Amino acid sequence: MRIIVTGTDTGVGKTIVTAAVAALAADRGARVAVVKPAQTGEPEGCGDLAEITRLTGVTDVHELVRYPDPLSPAAAARTSGREPLDPAQFYDLVLGLTHDLVLVEGAGGLLVRYDEDGTTLADLARGLKAPVLVVTGAGLGTLNHTALTLEAMAHRGLELSGLVIGSWPADPDLAERCNLRDLEMLAARPLLGALPAGAASAPDFLAVARDGLGPQLGGRFDPKAFADAWRP
Repeated sequence: MRIIVTGTDTGVGKTIVTAAVAALAADRGARVAVVKPAQTGEPEGCGDLAEITRLTGVTDVHELVRYPDPLSPAAAARTSGREPLDPAQFYDLVLGLTHDLVLVEGAGGLLVRYDEDGTTLADLARGLKAPVLVVTGAGLGTLNHTALTLEAMAHRGLELSGLVIGSWPADPDLAERCNLRDLEMLAARPLLGALPAGAASAPDFLAVARDGLGPQLGGRFDPKAFADAWRP
């Protein structure tokens, strides 16, 4: 199975959600691989895949291109003078992986460009015919970002795997609590999970992943109980 993980914006928790999905699958005994088409703005030895390995122990990770500047992959390739992502190489890699689960974590959001031809994560997902797991924020602005992402997916015929809040605060404000209902309305389905803020620093990340993701992803997150506990 292949799943594309995207976010409604940068910094919403894509990497932590990817790690949580990988951790639960690996704990079930599944063979897991994680692919990062492009990494930007991180020195060698650091980055999203290193964080996923630290949190999960999954070492079968693949990064195709890396750029020093914290920009979109297309802009980072241009400013560094390096070659952009080759979609054909990406497909060869992902389709050649025979693991039980292959997770592809994008950079930024769904329509961030990877090359000067305008290739986006949406294009890569469509080429793989893979469902898309959308990671979103909890606070003000998330409804518009989420609606735009879901509309772009629907326009391109992409399948929604589910919607996960990447960082749920310990003391949510009124907007965050109200957004629970509206996020589910936008997705036309219950939330697939909500990971607590600071999950990456938890002493038992696997337990956090299990509590924060729904049964479809191997966890025990109950969207109704969660919503009942937090909705105003």
